[in-house]
Amino acid sequence: MRKHGGAEVFRITGARQSLADDVRGRQRRYVISMSVRTLSVVLAAVLWNVERHVAVVALVLGVLLPYISVVIANAGRENAPSLPSTFVPAPVRPALDAAPKPDAAESGPGAFGPTTEAASGDRPASGPS
Repeated sequence: MRKHGGAEVFRITGARQSLADDVRGRQRRYVISMSVRTLSVVLAAVLWNVERHVAVVALVLGVLLPYISVVIANAGRENAPSLPSTFVPAPVRPALDAAPKPDAAESGPGAFGPTTEAASGDRPASGPS
């Protein structure tokens, strides 16, 4: 973070950067890119009769860099950082284990409910249908 008056300032909120700081940063990036462009055009002029391939590359850079710089400078402000979620999910409880299987002696008909025949819909032969 930047220092104001010798004291270190910490950014503790999700607030955006100030408009003045944003404009200052954009201007700084634009001046740097235009300086690189100026150097590449001068380099192209100096190297034109010495090393033509390097001069052409520098000239192409000098032609394309203003467009890229303007697009970057006009891109807009930074996106506001997303704030942390205040939703805390409930802890997940483990599922209960399956019931232990009963012994064969206890699992006779009627011990734990109807038999598989009565559960499947088959009725005994005694009684009207």
